[in-house]
Amino acid sequence: MSILKVENIKKSFGNVEVLKDISFSLEKGEVLSIIGSSGSGKTTLLRCLNFLEFAENGKIIVDDEELVDFALHDKQNDEALRQKRLNFGLVFQSFNLFPQYNILKNLTLAVELLEGVKKKDKEKLQEINNRAMDLLKRVGLEDKVYAYPCELSGGQQQRVAIARALMLSPKILCFDEPTSALDPELTGEVLRVIRELRDGNTTMIIVTHEMNFAKNVSDKVIFMADGIIEEVGAPAQIFDNPKSPRLKEFLSSSLKD
Repeated sequence: MSILKVENIKKSFGNVEVLKDISFSLEKGEVLSIIGSSGSGKTTLLRCLNFLEFAENGKIIVDDEELVDFALHDKQNDEALRQKRLNFGLVFQSFNLFPQYNILKNLTLAVELLEGVKKKDKEKLQEINNRAMDLLKRVGLEDKVYAYPCELSGGQQQRVAIARALMLSPKILCFDEPTSALDPELTGEVLRVIRELRDGNTTMIIVTHEMNFAKNVSDKVIFMADGIIEEVGAPAQIFDNPKSPRLKEFLSSSLKD
């Protein structure tokens, strides 16, 4: 059974049609990588899935529950929107950590606000802190719990961002170019964490320019071009036996880079 179904998503900015009737599905525990040139619609698709952008048309279905029919959706219903977003966790390329809070607070703040936890709720606060510590251990940063974002490397900040996204136990974890803001030497530590999440059966959608990583970690790969899914398949098909001339050209250019 599919954990995610995306049906006929269309999105425009002014007169520019960015997503043109996008449809795909994802099974629980699968890793989907989305590749393509800049401007192909990859990030816009991810933002539509997380309700950071609103498509003009299409449906998002999670665990057989229709989260949204964009053609009918009331954008003003903020509370319903917050609940729907909880199905997805999003890790941004630029980390987006809160600079005024230490690493522990970066992880716990959203949970405390969402669950309405007060300072007097000592037991609940300890439970949330314990969950945060477990996740920091998982990404290898338990020794940075009281550090501030400015004291961490880019790779460490991105690992904190991954742990923060996991705090709300999303059904699907999304990454938008998780290594694009990192030096090559820091990229490996982030990719290792994502690979470990895959081994832990986490369902993920990864927009990435790391072709070797996409090939090795994905169950399915989508190649987007000019707002459409040009080709989709297993990594072996996409990278070793591409059918689309546009995909062949893209891969040839990527290998040169």
